[in-house]
Amino acid sequence: MTEKPDTKWRILDAAEKLFGLKGFEATSLRDITAEAQVNLAAVNYHFQSKDSLIDAVIARIIQPVNKRRLEKLDAAGPNPALEEILAAFLGPVLELDLANVAPLMGRLMSEPNLFIERFFKTHLAPVSQRFQEEIHKALPDLPRAEIAWRMHFVAGIMAHHARWSQVLPVTSGGLCDNSDPQAVIERIVAFSAAGFRAPVREPAVMTGKG
Repeated sequence: MTEKPDTKWRILDAAEKLFGLKGFEATSLRDITAEAQVNLAAVNYHFQSKDSLIDAVIARIIQPVNKRRLEKLDAAGPNPALEEILAAFLGPVLELDLANVAPLMGRLMSEPNLFIERFFKTHLAPVSQRFQEEIHKALPDLPRAEIAWRMHFVAGIMAHHARWSQVLPVTSGGLCDNSDPQAVIERIVAFSAAGFRAPVREPAVMTGKG
């Protein structure tokens, strides 16, 4: 079967767009073929199944991000500062064209089972472990469970900004300009670093104190 060189990428582009707009379950292969202007045989030829196409769409976004994350972390040296670790983790995501990837990332975040099976276990688990180890080296007195909690919160900040960054100029009454990605990264890193350095306090519900 002979295909135009860009057929595979047109399918991926169409799938990424529709998965973000409609969701993974609601988007059919026929929806994707219509958007990409290809036939169903082309999808089967390149991806074999809808599940494989979903995996390919996710991988196309996250693999370059993870590669850049590890490159930045390695470039920071053997004992990076906390801010360098966080910049390496956050920066490659926040440098993306968020207007294009935010809908898909939002869908992933809103479907926990899909996120865990297709996104975290396959693409994020080893990278997350590496970053948590580096944070443990930078903050050796911070319990590992607390590192996991705070990484969870930092990931939430990152996901929220990716999904809602265009709202900030409106909600701030024009005070906040998010057009400079590097400035945004520096703000989020500073905020996140302060959170990681905050004293550990057991929640009252766990200690029994009011």
